[in-house]
Amino acid sequence: MTYREIVANPVQARFNTIHGKARNIIERAFRMMKARWRSIFLRALEVKPAFASEVVTCCAILHNICMDNGDLFEAEPPPEEDGPPPCSDAALGENLRDRLAAAVSAPEVVVAVLQDHDYC
Repeated sequence: MTYREIVANPVQARFNTIHGKARNIIERAFRMMKARWRSIFLRALEVKPAFASEVVTCCAILHNICMDNGDLFEAEPPPEEDGPPPCSDAALGENLRDRLAAAVSAPEVVVAVLQDHDYC
């Protein structure tokens, strides 16, 4: 039975009501987390599926800590007045960015030494 099926009795009607409310709350929570933690939720998580729920839980906890400490989330950041001056050596910055990205990205092929332990 799903919450969209035609109800046959009051028990099913109550289920549909509760399920619909819970689904709305969960979808709203994930929209907020996707917006606050874009770098995590707008691309595939590079962790084992069993560990993914812990990542989501940690993000929810961090979000709650932010809210408790007055870091109210704004969906869109306010536009910057005057940004920093452009870098005169953009190629050097791009090279550094590419090296850092390569160092922290998950390898496409996991070497045998890393396969003997569950790091997640």
